[in-house]
Amino acid sequence: MATTAAEQPALFVDTNVLVYANVAEAPQHQAALTAVTQARKNGRTLWISRQVLREYLVTLTRPQTFQEVPKATVLEQVRLFGEHFEIADDTHAVTGRLLQLITDTPIGGKQVHDVNIVATMLTHDIPTLLTHNGRDFERFKDYITIEGIDT
Repeated sequence: MATTAAEQPALFVDTNVLVYANVAEAPQHQAALTAVTQARKNGRTLWISRQVLREYLVTLTRPQTFQEVPKATVLEQVRLFGEHFEIADDTHAVTGRLLQLITDTPIGGKQVHDVNIVATMLTHDIPTLLTHNGRDFERFKDYITIEGIDT
């Protein structure tokens, strides 16, 4: 039996996928763009968070191994993301879930950014993460489903 659009799980798009999908010169560009396009075509609700927006800005306003994107273009892209994605806000409830996950899971340092994505997903009932760095999230597979992009 075919799955309808309404049955497709919502999908949280990780920063790396967002960068790859939006920068033609980036590694894995086509795989990321195909994954996002296919998810949208399948009727999935696509989510990002304010954290992802900040990370996108950080990534694309520093020197890259691929062709640099003009700052004005990066800023316009971030403005447009609000029209193309649902935005999961970083609320008090997200912070509470973050603290609980850190208590329950042996992590620290920069891994807190990944845990905050999971906390955001859980708080906003987003079951699935689209990422190029699935290994970074494996410890949370009891909480979320991880979809990796094809490379």
